[in-house]
Amino acid sequence: MVSLYVGNMPFSAQERELRAAFEPFGEVASVRIATHRADGRPVGFAFVDMPDEQAAQRAAKQLNNTDLAGRIIRVSETRPRDNIAHI
Repeated sequence: MVSLYVGNMPFSAQERELRAAFEPFGEVASVRIATHRADGRPVGFAFVDMPDEQAAQRAAKQLNNTDLAGRIIRVSETRPRDNIAHI
């Protein structure tokens, strides 16, 4: 499973819009739109999980710096949490 980070999203973006953007590249296992803990409003980024690594890489390459509902989104593969330095 490959998790892609989608940043600079419009706050109005819906799961169906993200699925529609990513599904031409392959199966989308899940879409998780990040929300503010206090009020549940979207914070402008999401994670899209795709089971096929090559499909995910193609999606990231083709969708990075493209328009989604009026905003230029940033798409990249997430880094494994094991590589994050602990303080």
